[in-house]
Amino acid sequence: MTRATSRLAWVLATWFGCGMSPLAPGTVGTLGAIPLYLAVVQGGRASVVAAAVVIAGIGVWAASVVARERRESDPQIVVIDEVAGLLVTMIPFASFSWSALAVGFVAFRLADIVKPWPVRWLDRLPGGWGIVLDDIGAGALAALALVALQLAKVLA
Repeated sequence: MTRATSRLAWVLATWFGCGMSPLAPGTVGTLGAIPLYLAVVQGGRASVVAAAVVIAGIGVWAASVVARERRESDPQIVVIDEVAGLLVTMIPFASFSWSALAVGFVAFRLADIVKPWPVRWLDRLPGGWGIVLDDIGAGALAALALVALQLAKVLA
């Protein structure tokens, strides 16, 4: 791998430096996902889905590179998985809502930190797959929570 390719993997895996935060890098990475979400939600649900798929795919590669180079199974500095996870969380909303984003942010962080089944199982997958797919799973659980809140008319 060339030095430039490795550098690109690090920039993407740390989501342009968000993962370098000394405090709560996962939360900072999730906050770093918001500008991307605000941009893609303008295109509707399909754009959010497409962005989540693209970021997850790139994330598996970038996370694998950084994990291998750091000789760690799940480096805390890798936060591109939080970006993909937040995008998955927000899929139920076809249009933008600040309240949905706020609740989705909290629901995603909670699911990502607690890692209930099957999220914990996904975390055991090798390399970048486990790093990214557990956050996709956490995002899916958070999305289900948002749908439940929508159905209960708690969240518009």
